[in-house]
Amino acid sequence: MTLDDLRRWEDSGAGWRVVHRGPEGITVSLLRCDGGEEVDRFVSDDPTIVAHVGGRTSSEQDA
Repeated sequence: MTLDDLRRWEDSGAGWRVVHRGPEGITVSLLRCDGGEEVDRFVSDDPTIVAHVGGRTSSEQDA
């Protein structure tokens, strides 16, 4: 998953939720736009993704 992929996910109306933060990076759950059901997860230590997510726990929070 790249930051561009995550932004496309958000732009399509779908959401995400941080499942875990740790030394290996963040684990993010990708959620459907029609009810929030999890469809996938990814772990990333990419600094651009970590910065984009910031301290938020989900895409529903303001950046």
